[in-house]
Amino acid sequence: MTHLFRANYSYANRFDNLDTCAVQFSTTLGEFRFSNHSPVQVAMIQVENFSKTYAGFRAVQGISFHVKAGEIVGFLGPNGAGKSTTMRVLAGYLPPTDGRISIAGFDVVTDSLEVRKRIGYMPENVPLYTDMRVTEFLRFRAELKKVPRRKIRERVDIVLERCSLKDVQNKIIGTLSKGYRQRVGLADAMVNDPSLLILDEPTIGLDPNQIRAVRDLIKDLGKDHTILLSTHILSEVELTCNRVLVINHGKIEASDTPANLTKLVRGGGSVLLEVKAPADQVIAKIEALPQIEDVEVTMPGDNGWTTAKVFGKPGVDIREDIFDVVRQNNWPLRELARVKATLEEAFVELTQE
Repeated sequence: MTHLFRANYSYANRFDNLDTCAVQFSTTLGEFRFSNHSPVQVAMIQVENFSKTYAGFRAVQGISFHVKAGEIVGFLGPNGAGKSTTMRVLAGYLPPTDGRISIAGFDVVTDSLEVRKRIGYMPENVPLYTDMRVTEFLRFRAELKKVPRRKIRERVDIVLERCSLKDVQNKIIGTLSKGYRQRVGLADAMVNDPSLLILDEPTIGLDPNQIRAVRDLIKDLGKDHTILLSTHILSEVELTCNRVLVINHGKIEASDTPANLTKLVRGGGSVLLEVKAPADQVIAKIEALPQIEDVEVTMPGDNGWTTAKVFGKPGVDIREDIFDVVRQNNWPLRELARVKATLEEAFVELTQE
């Protein structure tokens, strides 16, 4: 059976058992199309039992995860958790000790050159040639990344515009502020128009306005690229990412949407209650409800008013049950509101010792 491929390189050895008439692979969409079958999705990032050891220290311990084409995924963890190590291995800067990692179907060890064609990597500490001008550096990097010569000027102009570098395009990189250097690093990662962007702390050194601009840029890039983003600004992850991976001590602790992660933490089901009643009565009556896990009085004795934070079971809305207790006891009610847990609270609960 003959296999027909859109790309120049052969995948025949990978699909010997497929009963198909023709196969086409789209590197941008990350999917295989068969002439008599619907598209088969290929994960942009596939990590299976990956470990990394440095001089006997196991920095990453047998983790597995995947990232679909088109996703924006936040990769979170405390310092030393294994984030940067994992990202460096994904980018081909370091080899894995154990396990298998593939990018768009290509193994990072055996097909590392094909992997590098498809990624843009921005490390935490961006390596720049500080004696070069911004445009000169980006053209140089485009040549190294094998951008066709006829497209280099176009690609450089695009990334200068998208990263707000037009005003400094002719300045020496060494004279730029930390924020501008970060933006040059981001432009470098984008200059070859990769399918996958791996961004390690892209907003370090940026002011609030610049952080907002980078957030909007990442959202826009997510329309056409897959993005793996590491940052300590968790509010940005909530606003930007479709999914979150949390790593701690070299192990994946959680993988879910930001909204679902906040529902699973203790604060995710809490309610703020303020009623005119003795604190001991409030505690006794509310704790008797089956969906309640805990009641914390935060402000008792203010002219007879008691303020309490009520924790329900994860994912359960307890407001209606609490209101029934308030009504049955004829307590004057001043506040009954859900307290929304933040991703920061979820992160702390997942990674604290």
